[in-house]
Amino acid sequence: MKYLIISIIGLIIGSCGETYSNEDKTNFDKQIQDYLTEKGIECDRSPSGMYYKVIEEGEGRKIIYKDVVSFKYKGEFLDGKIFDEQKEPLEFHVRQLIGAWKEIMLEMKEGSMAFLVAPPNLCYGSYELESIPPHSILVFNMTVMDIK
Repeated sequence: MKYLIISIIGLIIGSCGETYSNEDKTNFDKQIQDYLTEKGIECDRSPSGMYYKVIEEGEGRKIIYKDVVSFKYKGEFLDGKIFDEQKEPLEFHVRQLIGAWKEIMLEMKEGSMAFLVAPPNLCYGSYELESIPPHSILVFNMTVMDIK
């Protein structure tokens, strides 16, 4: 229950947006690229600065912004420390999700699995949550269970 409350608060806060300088964004991008190189992971980069890889395509139509999605995820920091893991599916409207999750959801279908690394401006920005420090780059593994 604790993680659900944190997630809900984070989703609300994260949707407010955050402004970072070009220098900050370049620094985040370099950290993400270094992480991916070190781990030997190849990803696509979105225009927003999120790195992602759809691991499994899933079936049916792609998720759209007005959908309600049921999904599981694991969230980590770049150092590999897990800050949250939801083994039981959560259900949210896509529009309620943090920026990175919104963006990746629109690339997914029911049954899709994805890996993503997102800069702070697509996550929680300067907000400090119980288990996530401000300005954190976050790594997620996500699985879409259902679309409504």
